[in-house]
Amino acid sequence: MKLTHAISRRNFYALLWHAGFLAFARNFIDVDTVIPAMLVDAGGTAMQVGVLTAIMLGGSSFTQLIFAPFISNYPYKKKFLLLGINSRIVALLFMALMLYYSSWLQGDYKIILIFLLITVFSLGGAFANISYTDIMGKSVLAEERKPFFSIRQVLTGSILLGSVFIARKVLSVSEFPVNYAYMFLVGFASLLFASLGFWYLKEVIPSKMTVKGAKHFFQLVRHELKENRRLLYFLGFINTQGIAIAFLPFITLYAKQNFDFQSLQTGNFLLFKVIGSVITGLLLFALKGKFKYRKLLLMNVFLSVLLVSLILALPGSPPFYLMFFIGGVIFATYSITMNGVLLEVSDTENRALYTGITGAGNILPAIFPLAGGWLITQFGFTSFFVLFVIIILLSLYFIFNLKCKH
Repeated sequence: MKLTHAISRRNFYALLWHAGFLAFARNFIDVDTVIPAMLVDAGGTAMQVGVLTAIMLGGSSFTQLIFAPFISNYPYKKKFLLLGINSRIVALLFMALMLYYSSWLQGDYKIILIFLLITVFSLGGAFANISYTDIMGKSVLAEERKPFFSIRQVLTGSILLGSVFIARKVLSVSEFPVNYAYMFLVGFASLLFASLGFWYLKEVIPSKMTVKGAKHFFQLVRHELKENRRLLYFLGFINTQGIAIAFLPFITLYAKQNFDFQSLQTGNFLLFKVIGSVITGLLLFALKGKFKYRKLLLMNVFLSVLLVSLILALPGSPPFYLMFFIGGVIFATYSITMNGVLLEVSDTENRALYTGITGAGNILPAIFPLAGGWLITQFGFTSFFVLFVIIILLSLYFIFNLKCKH
């Protein structure tokens, strides 16, 4: 069946529906503020925060290397998309129940269950993302993709800004762990509604790349890397600049360990991060068709270095709210550019494979939080900040060689 304008618009709005409710859920399960703060309040250490951040932002993506060969063999991928999001919904429900009844748990069982459920949640997202990228690329007309990314950023940003006040209220309405149980319960309900958008999607174009086994898959990967140099530079880009979105959890840890910030401040961090994301989305939407991916990538390098500079220059009183605002700008910009460039370097037939390669290629973002947690434990935060800046500056080489067309 041909992808008509009517089907494209149907999918356009279905994906926006999902994005809107997902945005509402994100404030209640935020990986940069809520989850790290919850783990610290539960007795988690710097190393455990690093491990959990690695699972959420890097390790889950790495597992796409396992998922991609399997999913690539199927021409229609909607069922895998639904399986992935449903596993996330169930994980959030059990997280809420576990926290609410955590007084029944003894010893380290609370920490163990947090890791287990967050792992299921993260792996479900990695599994769903392969199908999502494939369906997004072939179910929305090419000329509507950049407007979609911009509108999605504005929509999600606006909803994030509205819901962040609700999240702040929920965080302060009771003490740990009940306040976090309520947070995850709202996240569960929101993600459940978000999944309805995926049920409404109409997948009409098959996309199949036969993968006969692990050996054949790695042969395909080697072939694509050899034939498409831009894919190689793209992997370099996400392995360097990609660590920027793993940085804010450590600022949350830094604030709680050195300044004893409580749940109210965590809510304020979340608020300023969302404001930065919303303003960025609005500006990029207003400039749609005019902004270039390359300039946005270079801007993120500058902002990432600025974040560290603020901490090192003002160790006694870092402007945390400004830093989380900048972090929101970085997150929004990276989300738009990373997805846009991935669609640019891939095509309909190999998009699921490329998504798997990209996920597997997230080596540094996967190990950076682990290395960061270890460095902080052994040598303090300064060594961690220096390592972060060095890796971010390395991304300049890959950005200039990517030669983005849009």
